[in-house]
Amino acid sequence: MIDLLLRACRLSDREGLADVGIAGGRIVAIGAVEGSAREIVEVSGRLVTPGLVEAHIHPDKALLMDRVAAPVETVADAIRVTGEAKRRFTAEDIRARTRRVLDLAVAAGTTAMRAHVEVDPIVGLAGMEAVLPLRREYAPALDLQVCAFAQEGILQSHGTEALLRQALRMGADLVGGVPYNDTDAVKHIEIVFSLAQEFGVDADFHVDFFDEPDHLHIREIAKQTVRAGWQGRVAVGHLSELAALPPPEQDAVISDIVAAGIGVICLPATDLYLMGRRDQVNVRRGLTPIRRLLAAGVPVALATNNVRNPFTPVGTADLAHMAFVAAVAAHMGTPDQMRELVATLTTHPARIMRLRDYGLAVGCRADLVVWGCEQPEDIVAALPPRVLVVKNGRVTIEHEQRVRERWRQPPGRP
Repeated sequence: MIDLLLRACRLSDREGLADVGIAGGRIVAIGAVEGSAREIVEVSGRLVTPGLVEAHIHPDKALLMDRVAAPVETVADAIRVTGEAKRRFTAEDIRARTRRVLDLAVAAGTTAMRAHVEVDPIVGLAGMEAVLPLRREYAPALDLQVCAFAQEGILQSHGTEALLRQALRMGADLVGGVPYNDTDAVKHIEIVFSLAQEFGVDADFHVDFFDEPDHLHIREIAKQTVRAGWQGRVAVGHLSELAALPPPEQDAVISDIVAAGIGVICLPATDLYLMGRRDQVNVRRGLTPIRRLLAAGVPVALATNNVRNPFTPVGTADLAHMAFVAAVAAHMGTPDQMRELVATLTTHPARIMRLRDYGLAVGCRADLVVWGCEQPEDIVAALPPRVLVVKNGRVTIEHEQRVRERWRQPPGRP
């Protein structure tokens, strides 16, 4: 017996329509599926994709705009202002704001997420205490990875290394660092890799988040990735400095990224908001070179990063918005390019997060989105509604939309 049958789906990799049969939380049939099912949903030719994958978000410091008044012009300003707000965080406060972000993401079709949760002497382990239990609470709708993240540095923020170790003992899924916000970037990277190896977890770095190529810590990360044998287990976010290099130098760095098996996460809303602040004319976009990275075979994810805080004062946790913005900012406007952008919300971040059995094929986990459109490029171009979201073979979200064009009705008609 099939548990759930999605009838007449439009899939991006085949002509015509196909049924998708699901049993035991997995896709068991694609094509003309005969027989009965416990639940049948008429998809009626709408597009079906794998679930969206959020590879980089900070729910613990989301939704802070009502708490901060100081102006923010630079990355350093955002770190400072948020650090001041963080002194008033409690575990209950962090958990409440995180739930609001997770609810937004789930409703928008996100079925897997990597959340960066800050660990430092300011907030201690309150973020871990708040967010780790949410993995179980949200498991029916979302696979949640929790990254123990050293936003305030490690060397300059005494006690952080011990707190990171404790967070990993508590059950954090991976460890994250930010070498540009420390007194010794190389040593910072070494400590993150040491913890990753000690606990057998992946590593995720915020890196080179500046307009000019004055740091390029990505080179050291690539070197240490290979040295540690951690190929395929490292991700870097931002990497905006790469775009400031001449093309031949970009290619050399990208070659190192490919050799180290590093995934790159572009954060369009934050990167566009904070980069180019000192440019008076021809203001730079500040995005990592998405097209060049994709052409080289690097897995590239688009991600939310922040939701309504000093780093990014806007946001809905809807990943489709990131592709919409990137299409314009990265000059990716053809149908093929917009389909590539859909992959940066689905298959690429799934690869970076090493999600097992992800995809839309027989044997894959049934984590799916039914869109209110027919073509993949329409996800980017039109931000269509999510009609249904399926997690582990169960419908988790149903969107109902009703529009009455009352202006078209004759006067006096209800």
